Amino acid sequence: MSRAELARCRQVGVEAAQAAGQLLMRSLGKLRQSQVAQKGVSDYVTSLDRAAERIILRTIRARFPRHAIRAEESGRSRHTSPYEWVIDPLDGTTNYIHQFPAFAVSIALLTEGRLAVGVIYDPWRDELFHGMRGDGARLNRQVIHVAGRRRLAECLIATGFPFRIRTRLDRYLISFRKIFLHSSGIRRAGSAALDLAYTACGRVDGFWEMGLSPWDIAAGALLIEEAGGRVSDFAGQPGYLAHGSILAANPMIHSQLVKFLKPVFPSGR
Repeated sequence: MSRAELARCRQVGVEAAQAAGQLLMRSLGKLRQSQVAQKGVSDYVTSLDRAAERIILRTIRARFPRHAIRAEESGRSRHTSPYEWVIDPLDGTTNYIHQFPAFAVSIALLTEGRLAVGVIYDPWRDELFHGMRGDGARLNRQVIHVAGRRRLAECLIATGFPFRIRTRLDRYLISFRKIFLHSSGIRRAGSAALDLAYTACGRVDGFWEMGLSPWDIAAGALLIEEAGGRVSDFAGQPGYLAHGSILAANPMIHSQLVKFLKPVFPSGR
């Protein structure tokens, strides 16, 4: 795919994310209980998740009908293509239900299995994080970079609780304690997409979480790499998209976090 074609894909991702985000904001605070369903423990889906996803799918398919799609609510398309869109129409559904201002639309494009485009849109703040391979990452129109801190003791680290895999809570708490004791602080907002976007623009210095899905992390991972950061599993290896355990930070802080996480998670997950 040429650079111009990739830029076109990014623009379509931006249009789709903004259209979905506008729908979410128009409906914020208007959900009825009958519009909320439980998929698992502390894992919810609303009619707005599905409606936002339909908008995104319609926007992408109108321009790229032969591209494959993997979306949180509708699953994987039957198309076989070297180009695959990975979509989360509403990351932070529980926050959205409670009108807690930490949710986002996340859209990524993989070309031949490699991250190529990432778009994360926060409709509450009207903040658009976007990037494409080889072109850097931006917040709205401003180029962004990961934070430059060199000592973990000075860093603010984001995380997410493993609510989908509570059998692994004890190991997670070991990692939490290690990082808590050696960092400046830890934050948990409830949207992995925004945590990754905030890592990309330097609002937090790093992020780790387990049990995530590709649509939670694909766009944010691309943004962080394009913003000068490093993304891996807990052992510093690739494969996080496959198993959902992800660690991201600037290269120096990343290596320090690996030293704490790898002994707890030798397999990286």
